[in-house]
Amino acid sequence: MKMTGNTILITGGTSGIGLGLALRLHEAGNKVIVAGRRKELLDEITAEHPGIDALVLDVADPDSIARARETVAASHPGLNVLVNNAGIMLPENLLDPAGLQVAEDHVTVNLLGTIRMTYAFLPLLVGKDDAVVMNVTSALAFVPFPSTPTYSATKAALHSFSESLRIQLAGAGAGVQVVEVVPAGVRTTLMGQQDSEQSMPLDDFLTEVLGLLREKPDGKELVVEPARFIRDAVANGSYDDVLAMMTGS
Repeated sequence: MKMTGNTILITGGTSGIGLGLALRLHEAGNKVIVAGRRKELLDEITAEHPGIDALVLDVADPDSIARARETVAASHPGLNVLVNNAGIMLPENLLDPAGLQVAEDHVTVNLLGTIRMTYAFLPLLVGKDDAVVMNVTSALAFVPFPSTPTYSATKAALHSFSESLRIQLAGAGAGVQVVEVVPAGVRTTLMGQQDSEQSMPLDDFLTEVLGLLREKPDGKELVVEPARFIRDAVANGSYDDVLAMMTGS
């Protein structure tokens, strides 16, 4: 992925990793469109950061995605980068019947949201110079956090989806790069990690990810260092130990 001169749409762009990426990429000389559900937050972002555009979008709603596609096709015909970042992460008790709704919400937002966005926006990217689909997954795609079972499962599914997407696009000669970003815990409001000493400061995460993009413009998987031991747990034979650590046992 080139670092400047892109037109980039970022879902889940009103806070956390999404907003952080939006601001950094805007500063680097890209046209950035932040997408999110809450218009008031979008209005605040565009007022505070002239040059950033906003798009009301709920990735859980197929009609909202369809409307967003038509809006972007008309207003930003040069779109060449889609960042699928929107997601939720909530604790889930598999013994509590109320947990089923939590599980379904994770699948709808994290997994179906990304898949639907990809299907909707790929036709706008194919044939564009330096086209990219970037999917933000998680280290928990590789070793689950048992307190968030469906969250972990959706991220594992998105890793698999990204692998298949990359191969299909390459085989079709579509000219679209697929990049997977693999965070560990980051200090955002996701799961109340904003003050967690065990989580990576957001600025450090952004600096490392953008550094990896610069170093590896053709990279497939951008794994920040705190996520590496989880990402490689199967390969290095430490999976059971890492899972036990996630379990707190």
